[in-house]
Amino acid sequence: MKKHCGGLLCVLLIISLTIISWKAEKTKKLVFKTTKNPTSTVSAKEFLDTYVDNVYEAAHLQESGLALNVFEKAVTGFLNLKIADKLPQSSSILTVIDFAKSSCQKRMWIINMATRELVLNTLVAHGSGSGDDIPTYFSDDNDSHASSLGFYITDDVYMGKHGQSLRLDGMDEGFNASARMRSIVLHAAKYVSQRTIDKQGRLGHSFGCPAVSPRVLGKVIETLKNKTVLFISGNDDLYSSRYLDEDLAANFLTGNTTPSAIPGVTAGL
Repeated sequence: MKKHCGGLLCVLLIISLTIISWKAEKTKKLVFKTTKNPTSTVSAKEFLDTYVDNVYEAAHLQESGLALNVFEKAVTGFLNLKIADKLPQSSSILTVIDFAKSSCQKRMWIINMATRELVLNTLVAHGSGSGDDIPTYFSDDNDSHASSLGFYITDDVYMGKHGQSLRLDGMDEGFNASARMRSIVLHAAKYVSQRTIDKQGRLGHSFGCPAVSPRVLGKVIETLKNKTVLFISGNDDLYSSRYLDEDLAANFLTGNTTPSAIPGVTAGL
């Protein structure tokens, strides 16, 4: 009887170990780490893609109209700007403006990357020098009255001719680096409204600044002020940026590039 029980226990032990081993092997390929040694089954680029996809889905960005490829560029720059120490590691706000869309659409998104939430999706105007409804021309030249593409870092709030405004520093040489000299800031304008769209078929124009509705200005400035990332995308094949290095951004996520603390990543993908 003891031999029989002993044999049965051995069989059960072998079956249990087999099941545990199978589960561990299956789970191994699904684990993503934020340490310096990511799982060998996931490349750095796949890690970046997964991170982007998960935030995109969690924040319901597809439903709000933000294109995945635009968001991916924005996130890549967001990570690279952290690597370059252009903004605090604690900064988790990423703002995206897509000027490839009609001014009649809500083409500005404010995303909290730490909580993976869409904070605000709203209307935003472009410069008169860039075109009527959908911008077709972008410039960093003074007096061009055109919008400028690229990555910006927000700075302080001040009272200007448009009331409360937020200063912007352009990060892309040749595309928006003259933002300070051109007085390109984020401000409010009455022509950013559904009423204006109904009247003239599009929003009004700024002199190159991203202008929002007075109704949302307070929330926008309070959320964006003091070193957060703003990315303006548009239809321009000539645009390029040093901050669109996907390999560097991916290595940052996996901890192979310092600093390695990314808001929202430590909680897991």
